[in-house]
Amino acid sequence: MRRSAGHKNSLHDAEKYNREAPVNLQRDTAHYFGYVYFRQVRDSSVKRGYFQKSLVLLSSLPYTNLFHTLLQLIAPEYFNKLEPCLEAVCNQIDRWPFPEPGHLLSLPIMGLVLQVKIPSQTDVIETNVATDHPKDRLDPPCHISSIHELDLFRSLQSVLMNLQLLWELVLLGEPLVIMAPSPTISSELVLALTGCISPLKFCSDFRPYFTIHDSEFKEYTTKTQAPPSLLLGVTNPFFIKTLQHWPHILRVGEPRVSGDLPKQVKLKKITKLKTLDTKMGMYTSYKPFLHKDKTLIKQLLKGLQKKLPSSALSLMLRKHLFHLTQSFILPLERYMGSLMPHHSAITPWKNPPQVRPFQQEELMKMLEHTGPQYSSAIKGDWIGLYRRFLKSPHFDGWYRHKQKEMRERLETAHLKVICEANITAWIKNKSEVEIVDLVLKLRDKLVQAHRQHLPVSSASLNRLKLHIDEVIGSLPEDLQSILHPH
Repeated sequence: MRRSAGHKNSLHDAEKYNREAPVNLQRDTAHYFGYVYFRQVRDSSVKRGYFQKSLVLLSSLPYTNLFHTLLQLIAPEYFNKLEPCLEAVCNQIDRWPFPEPGHLLSLPIMGLVLQVKIPSQTDVIETNVATDHPKDRLDPPCHISSIHELDLFRSLQSVLMNLQLLWELVLLGEPLVIMAPSPTISSELVLALTGCISPLKFCSDFRPYFTIHDSEFKEYTTKTQAPPSLLLGVTNPFFIKTLQHWPHILRVGEPRVSGDLPKQVKLKKITKLKTLDTKMGMYTSYKPFLHKDKTLIKQLLKGLQKKLPSSALSLMLRKHLFHLTQSFILPLERYMGSLMPHHSAITPWKNPPQVRPFQQEELMKMLEHTGPQYSSAIKGDWIGLYRRFLKSPHFDGWYRHKQKEMRERLETAHLKVICEANITAWIKNKSEVEIVDLVLKLRDKLVQAHRQHLPVSSASLNRLKLHIDEVIGSLPEDLQSILHPH
């Protein structure tokens, strides 16, 4: 759900957290995530025959597993004891440490201690590719093996035959409606799809469970403008009629767990979309750029025959999607690297050189010779997929992040060169105006290093402070008192 403008940051040092956390676990500054425990119990004293109530936990952090586990502990107690229970729980949560990427945290709650590891950017690849998938229940002593990873196989099992098509739609930021039989299935499928382009950050909007009561209902259902770049999870069949102008609609049913691959959703033309009685299917006119890769399905079928647990099948899926996205992103990373100035162009007495501008045609020429069409087992129109990707919100988000990263690398390299320079020798034949100008610039560099948390050692920064003091000491007393006010 959208946050109101100017809402106060609730997370201590959010910028530092976002710098160190994996892209898919960064704090969302524009939205809240709502985690819901819904209770429905027969009750003849109520007019509708049921007691219905939800307990909702709001957070700017996408810790799906941790917060659902928390609700499973809190909600049953809350429904018995009401407000006093919540008050006690909130008092405990208020004392929890702030989430620090890379740290193992112990979180006391209702007589238990939940142990969680907050992933950092350095171990994101291990988390995605080299570790077993978490269990859905708590292991003694209440260790949650992943704060966010879903049972990917369970979530995607009915769309595996069209997974590559869905990967392309998500990668390109296409508007996609997921119609599911329950909020749980809808939410899990939407979250699984937002994560299927990891390690790329999902920069479109998404609503895991959307209803006709949501404030954006008119905005998303209007036919006067093109549908937004959005992944929308719904359960109300009414949306088939309201959203039939959307280009891609996926309707799924209840998952059937058996020893074989569950019944797969079939690809259907969007023109076949009927109203309320629409059958299960992927309704789209989209023609994929890449050819279908059957190796994943073969691996999963072998795994099912061997009766491998869902966690092992999820790991196969996670690895496959991770490597698919990585093989797509690596040539872009290489091209961006070629835009960086050479280290020899960085000198202490001049501003750092600029990054060369991004040129689409230059990138396309490079991709024709070094693109994934030569290294990947998946064939198809990779160049066409890149051209389309460059117009997507995910490319825009990735490119902005890369630009910021490259500027910071240049600033860091420049600062290191300054710290190592012989400033005393440089100022020998310089005028007072030039020396004062240098002092002001060096001070700006120090402020920038602290503000942007540039990776420069404290020893180097202290050396720079000493250099500044030496330079000021070489000036006449009247200037010293201006630059060094006591």
